[in-house]
Amino acid sequence: MNSNPDRELLIGLVSISDRASAGVYRDEGIPALEEWFGKALATPWRTETRLIADEQPIIEATLAQLADVTGCDLILTTGGTGPAPRDVTPEATMAVADKLMPGFGEQMRRISLEFVPTAILSRQVAVIRKGTLIINLPGQPKSIRETLEGLKDAAGKAIVPGIFAAVPYCIDLIGGPYIETHESVIKAFRPKSAIRPKP
Repeated sequence: MNSNPDRELLIGLVSISDRASAGVYRDEGIPALEEWFGKALATPWRTETRLIADEQPIIEATLAQLADVTGCDLILTTGGTGPAPRDVTPEATMAVADKLMPGFGEQMRRISLEFVPTAILSRQVAVIRKGTLIINLPGQPKSIRETLEGLKDAAGKAIVPGIFAAVPYCIDLIGGPYIETHESVIKAFRPKSAIRPKP
């Protein structure tokens, strides 16, 4: 893992769907995430994308490869987090984890419960593997955006913070690059001592 804080952010995007990976329908998760990052990030970034089936060994191998070989700082998965028998994304994510980060899952469910009571059925988790933060996101583009950005009032002020507000500082702490965001989309939160002065 390259610990240069000035390098570009490398994001792994993994869409987990039997039908999309088989070409039955078009994946929407990865395009939605790339569009969101295009609006949200103010520092350089690029993505590595994977479209895979709901198979635990495949998910584990994909996450490990993106973290250990490709060197992603952040990996976001979409899909496979419900209670159905084929939903094994959380199990695969925990299997490759060094540390669990339960606050992310708690906040994702809190946000989603503002919209649908079935949010309590979601089993999304977040973990750290070496120098990589891995987060399970929902599968629907609208839910992905809500989870990352949180809830805002009519004036655009955050009512319930989105999970991405905490991601840049988490990546600081595990040796990744310094990430800045466009505050109109999501304001990254850091303690004062961790904020770089503007050039």
